[in-house]
Amino acid sequence: MLTISNLSASYSGIQALRGVSLDVAQGEMVALIGPNGAGKSTLLNCVSGIVAPKAGSIRLESRDITGQKPWLVSRSGLLQVPEGRQVLPEMTVLENLRLGLTALGTRPATYPLARVHELFPVLAARSAQLAGSLSGGEQQMLAIGRALMGAPRLLLLDEPSLGLAPVLVQQVFAALQRLNRDGMTILLVEQNARQALEVTSRAYVLEQGQVMFGGRSADLAQDPNVIALYLGQEQKRETFGAKPVNGEP
Repeated sequence: MLTISNLSASYSGIQALRGVSLDVAQGEMVALIGPNGAGKSTLLNCVSGIVAPKAGSIRLESRDITGQKPWLVSRSGLLQVPEGRQVLPEMTVLENLRLGLTALGTRPATYPLARVHELFPVLAARSAQLAGSLSGGEQQMLAIGRALMGAPRLLLLDEPSLGLAPVLVQQVFAALQRLNRDGMTILLVEQNARQALEVTSRAYVLEQGQVMFGGRSADLAQDPNVIALYLGQEQKRETFGAKPVNGEP
């Protein structure tokens, strides 16, 4: 589905990605975790066409989309839910959802309004309400629903739990799991590493613009060094159980 090879990129004059390679197979939900400033958001922005990479390639199935304009990337079915949600506050919930239709092009709608309302009933109840008056969790649901209206073949999510109360985090991640069970392919960037590893099948750990480790999420969640460095637990550093990738030590 998605293949990223030796991707390098700079952001605000700083090299944010250094030869990153990773892949997401059809029907997978894959996590990208790591500390702030690791380059996670830059990677998503390269994939969606917002940031032009300096080197490397991005392929969606057999198609090279490296450096394409964002509107062309979205028309190919690769849609991003940005960090901070970025709903249009002066427009209604329904108007925000309908904006997602602009990504369809000639592709059929796989998540029409009724299906989005089924996934997020609160959006139906708030349909005529201004998006800016919604709670943070409701705005996150709206941002996901807006992307779904564009019939994504691959859904990119950037920090969907950011700023949400724990109960809303659970609701958002439950919706993502349901989408994945229904066949949606998802690449999830998430600061809440523990939560991300619980809901995904595979994960990559990004640090200082490089993929340090990759493997099954369940294995990474049990790896002593990943626990110590990324899951907030103190533990003596030992030999890594997770397999390094991209040739990094």
